[in-house]
Amino acid sequence: LWDRDATLWTGNDEADWLGWLDIARQSLQQVEELELFSRYLAAREIRQGVLLGMGGSSMAPEDIAETFGQQPGCPGLIVLDSSDPAQVGAVEAAIDLEHTVFIVSSKSGSSLEPNILMAWFLQRLAVVVGAEKAAGHFIAITDPGTSLDKQATADGFMRIFPGKPDIGGRFSVLSNFGVVPAAVSGIDCRRFLESTLEMVSACETTQDLSSNPGVLPGCILGVAANAGRDKLTIVASPVLASIGAWLEQLVAESTGKQGKGIIPVDGESLVGPAAYGNDRVFVYLSLAGESDSAQDEAIAQLEQAEVPVIRVTLDDPYSLGQEFFRWELATAVAGAVMDVNPFDQPDVEASKIEARKITDAYEAGGSLPDEEPLAADSQLTLFADERNASELQGLAGEQTVAALLKAHFSRAEAGDYVAVLAYLDRNAGNTRQLQQLRDSVRQNGNIASCRGFGPRVLHSTGQAYKGGPNTGVFLQITADASEDLQVPGRGYTFGVVEAAQAQGDIDVLVERGRRVLRVHLGRDVMAGLEQLNRLLAL
Repeated sequence: LWDRDATLWTGNDEADWLGWLDIARQSLQQVEELELFSRYLAAREIRQGVLLGMGGSSMAPEDIAETFGQQPGCPGLIVLDSSDPAQVGAVEAAIDLEHTVFIVSSKSGSSLEPNILMAWFLQRLAVVVGAEKAAGHFIAITDPGTSLDKQATADGFMRIFPGKPDIGGRFSVLSNFGVVPAAVSGIDCRRFLESTLEMVSACETTQDLSSNPGVLPGCILGVAANAGRDKLTIVASPVLASIGAWLEQLVAESTGKQGKGIIPVDGESLVGPAAYGNDRVFVYLSLAGESDSAQDEAIAQLEQAEVPVIRVTLDDPYSLGQEFFRWELATAVAGAVMDVNPFDQPDVEASKIEARKITDAYEAGGSLPDEEPLAADSQLTLFADERNASELQGLAGEQTVAALLKAHFSRAEAGDYVAVLAYLDRNAGNTRQLQQLRDSVRQNGNIASCRGFGPRVLHSTGQAYKGGPNTGVFLQITADASEDLQVPGRGYTFGVVEAAQAQGDIDVLVERGRRVLRVHLGRDVMAGLEQLNRLLAL
């Protein structure tokens, strides 16, 4: 591993993607520059940071921001990684544009979501501070020579921080993609990185693999997955809860390919051992001194029932960087055990291509593709491709929304999982309703359940859902935009982009032979989600 020997994996281009092994040391060398930049922002009276990104560029900064919270006297950090117009509007309503810095974070520089979000906020800032000053509120983090790098230079962005071409997005948290947002929000990056290097050193120098803090969990995950325990269930104490979304992307996108994969399960309600199948490995991440008696008791019961549990206790929030490195190394090792390349994502681009076709067609013709409903009631409309529709109609008996929904979930068997893919505003109310739906799924069959909000799911677990084992049963949830927003300079809206991304997602799932059903909620999202939960509870 440390010799960058690609034959550890598949012998292809893995050696070209190992810059993350020593990036913490390199980042520590630029700490003074980051500290100066943080003071510059204070002098500019910047009170809020908003990161516009997707996938590896957004989930790690969000985890850092939510774990540390807003630092006294420093800007808060909001992460916006959605094309949902309600979510875009909610972020804009929560900030003072004149005192906000926007961080456009994109390794490739060409990702659709950060680019249209950048266009939106450049336009909004031009109204408030003038067109000539708008770009001065923007920072870019991107690999050298990308289209974003060129635009940021031409437009006069406040700063451009380079990415490292030998580090993939999901392994980039300890590079500028993670440490710059941390510095903007006032976190002590020197302390953060020095703590991280303790883990790097332990993983690099510990020769006994059974006590190597990164290799051991990687071996456990890889061997367990090969033996059928391929659902990595992530449990984190409340302060650390947001690490689950970052770990989901890292594990799913790295291992879920060639029909293999570890399916991460984050945020599932904890219950007794009898409610789980024999396809689970649990990881319990807790913070020293932060007691959650219900979690502790549930984990203890799992251990007593001889369910595999990996326990990790962090000394304090500044130990978070250690966990970033530990699980990057563990994921790379798991990939070696599973005989996959953990650094590529061959199925991620497929959905992007399909979504791009739909938005291009909309710009040319002004409408989205017509669809024939499978069934409808006063609040919910179901859609399915011909193969899934035929199978569901045969299973359901009654051709009602309720019967077809139950038939869809009945297709999940032991060892399968259900994934709810919600192309909705990622707010607290919607999240609660989706959690209730997940609880119903598990109660009806001890099946693992996952939840992802679109479009960020496309840049995360979507790789495993399409390229991993065909063990998923997918419910996609869409809705009409109550108040849409026009994408500046384009012939479509944010709502159209979201609808195109949802359609592209489902098209690729169908093409890969997945069991998938879409439920459309209309304009009243909460009423639709409540109706969905009522039907599943019957």
